[in-house]
Amino acid sequence: MIDKIQANVEEVKKKHSAILSAPQSDEKTKHELEDLMADVKKTANKVRGKLKHIEQNIEQEEHSNKSSADLRIRKTQHSTLSRKFVEVMTEYNRTQTDYRDRCKSRIQRQLEITGRATTDDELEEMLEQGNSAVFTQGIIMETQQAKQTLADIEARHADIIKLETSIRELHDMFMDMAMLVESQGEMIDRIEYHVEHAVDYVQTATQDTKKALKYQSKARRVSDHFNEDSFFTNLFLFCFSLSLVRLPSSLRHCDSILFHCV
Repeated sequence: MIDKIQANVEEVKKKHSAILSAPQSDEKTKHELEDLMADVKKTANKVRGKLKHIEQNIEQEEHSNKSSADLRIRKTQHSTLSRKFVEVMTEYNRTQTDYRDRCKSRIQRQLEITGRATTDDELEEMLEQGNSAVFTQGIIMETQQAKQTLADIEARHADIIKLETSIRELHDMFMDMAMLVESQGEMIDRIEYHVEHAVDYVQTATQDTKKALKYQSKARRVSDHFNEDSFFTNLFLFCFSLSLVRLPSSLRHCDSILFHCV
């Protein structure tokens, strides 16, 4: 379902470009855009519900002191899906905001054509009023071009109102999931830290083990000439090898740390 949202977001971008490049308002394309936005909202709510359900099940198992490989796998999957969902919805929100800015710029240019220059602050104030009449006051409707300009301004204003409604509707859901992913991010960072250090320790231990085996091999050749000392020599080298490959205490506990973090 997340892939479906991502595909719809790409289609939304195409519709935005088509609407803005059209010389006149295209109602068919606008309806298709509205259908896409409605589908994104519907699917996003389903994904959020499923992720919440998975999270609740995981918490219940944790409270019952259950610890299994299956639980850790599901926690990792939940974290991955949550991150991907937030990334897709972030892109969707960015797409909506970008379209709003482009509509706003279009209105500003159209107002300049009619001889009414506005600053960004003035335009924002007009948009907040939610009434397209504030944009068209003083425009003389004597020519067809003026009428088309007026229609375009009103259409862009209507688009912005719909966009703001859509953004508000998704805001709470987006923030909820973003906070969840942020908390998971700290957990994942801890896991990566311990794994990286564990890899370093293993690499060092491997190198030391090779050295120990090399020393032991040499000692065995020497022991052919000193049979009576062979037992003590090999015993010493065996203990020496073990001491070289002994990992730090933090690595010995790495597995339990990962289990707690995942």
